[in-house]
Amino acid sequence: MTRMVLTGRLFMRISAFSVAVVALVLAGCGDDKAAAPGAAGDATAGATSGAAVVPPPAGSNWTEVTAMTPEGGFRMGNPDAKVKLVEFASLTCPHCKDFHEAASETIKNRYVASGEVSYEFRNFVLNGPDYAASLLARCQGPQAFFGLLGAFFNDQANWLEPFTKLTPEQQAALSALPQEQQMAGLAAAGELDGYVRTRGIPKAKFDQCLADEAAIKTLADLRTQATDKYKLTGTPGFVINEQTQEGVFDWKTLEPKLQAALQ
Repeated sequence: MTRMVLTGRLFMRISAFSVAVVALVLAGCGDDKAAAPGAAGDATAGATSGAAVVPPPAGSNWTEVTAMTPEGGFRMGNPDAKVKLVEFASLTCPHCKDFHEAASETIKNRYVASGEVSYEFRNFVLNGPDYAASLLARCQGPQAFFGLLGAFFNDQANWLEPFTKLTPEQQAALSALPQEQQMAGLAAAGELDGYVRTRGIPKAKFDQCLADEAAIKTLADLRTQATDKYKLTGTPGFVINEQTQEGVFDWKTLEPKLQAALQ
């Protein structure tokens, strides 16, 4: 299993919202550092190494404590946790989906719930459909974000499929739209309006989310943060306590890093 590696074609100007790049995203790209098939590991293995549980606020648990961070991500857990885990990932990256299938429940219920680890997701957009889906996942705020994030990863093949079936005529029509209308046009052509409507985002909110220029800029800034500050070259990528985790791309390689940081 390889992680998603950013190629020159994926560094294309995102504002063009090219639909053709979806084929690359679905196929993935090779990385000679990546793990062999099955290296995602056992999501139920491991635990915080004897660390004391940090009590959450009264009437809640740490998995319910969420916030948008100043850096632009969404955090779950104790803001003062000893270990701060940040993941940079793409909603259209198949290897990011694999990671979430393997690790998300363990991260949430074992590590975040302890109060000793916080988990922050920062979007690293790779293409137009990713941009549209990321805006929609983020626009309901931190309380709704993690549920929508899980839905987009769990249903990745299903919601991406309409984008792969757009005809050359449809793609040409999208390209002819004014730039400020291309995002909403692409999302509607990919049938995301129907997908998110059943998940609490009505059409009016759908249009509002996709037209939010500040939110679009935040996504662009997160991408720059990943490449320029943390020197990430692929997704998923991980940062622990502000240190980029080189060679870490799945749960099997990430969990020992968390355990070490908890010592």
